[in-house]
Amino acid sequence: MNPYVLTTLLSSLGLGTTLTFASSHWLLAWMGLEINTLAIIPLMAQHHHPRAVEATTKYFLIQATAAAVILFAGTANAWATGEWNMTNMSDPIATTMILAALSLKVGLAPMHFWMPEVLQGLDLLTGLVLSTWQKLAPFALIIQTSQAFDPLLLTTLGLTSTLVGGWGGLNQTQLRKVLAYSSIAHMGWMVIVLQYAPHLTFLALLMYILMTSAAFLTLKLSYATKIGTLATTWSKAPLLTATTALVFLSLGGLPPLTGFMPKWLILQELAKQGLPFTATIMALAALISLYFYLRLCYSMTLTISPNTAASTTPWRTQTTQVSAPLALFTVMALSLLPITPAMTALLI
Repeated sequence: MNPYVLTTLLSSLGLGTTLTFASSHWLLAWMGLEINTLAIIPLMAQHHHPRAVEATTKYFLIQATAAAVILFAGTANAWATGEWNMTNMSDPIATTMILAALSLKVGLAPMHFWMPEVLQGLDLLTGLVLSTWQKLAPFALIIQTSQAFDPLLLTTLGLTSTLVGGWGGLNQTQLRKVLAYSSIAHMGWMVIVLQYAPHLTFLALLMYILMTSAAFLTLKLSYATKIGTLATTWSKAPLLTATTALVFLSLGGLPPLTGFMPKWLILQELAKQGLPFTATIMALAALISLYFYLRLCYSMTLTISPNTAASTTPWRTQTTQVSAPLALFTVMALSLLPITPAMTALLI
């Protein structure tokens, strides 16, 4: 892609997100979301592959539907209240419609069906943008309007997403689909605690972005898109294989890795709020997710591919890819747990 075009698209992506962050008016927020969607469409379709074009078309239709519903609900709320302000959401039907549309935008269950299919059709870098950056603007709106939403509805969305994210990823062999279901499960963790401690939702989103970035960049460096490919990585980059296994375990939420921090704090908050049953279901759902991360780790570190070359050539192959961002994200995805008190103190 032409560097000038790429710069324009990435700037528009940043502009759309910033516009949504800064807005307290539904029309401005809608405009930011639309700029965001239109900026990523060319990035998704840049390879002109039938799968990429199909994924782009699906994504455009889903996002356009969600944006139309947000605009309609914002108009209905303005009609009922006389103002476009986000903080004044007194119409229950408009509020529910906005939550449904934003859930569709970020891929919360049961509005998640587009997410694995779209992610599967993209290359790993565009998939990374879709899984991380594209979640920011809708989540900013969800956090801003969280007090207007029905608590039971948020809890149901959170539990459903965590269970579907864990259950859906069990049978997958494609790594992008596994990461899509991982994303759905993490979104569930963020939404469940939203009504009690929005700062924990923000913390969970931040940790999710760090860990997912590390996972996508690792897969890009090793050119892996299927579980079978992971079995050959140990002969090419043994150190990378070890850190990748730890990144997957961090995504699963195992201590003493970074991924344990948000899960621990969210379960603690749910217990404080007198919801031990909900906390137990969330912890059990996390175990289902952990199973498919362990499956990836097993493929990488404990199996030998039958077609691995015995020569030493793969050890000496030099890659031309930039690995500095990967190193940074991997370190953060593995070692932030000790600074949990500092993180919580900064966010509260």
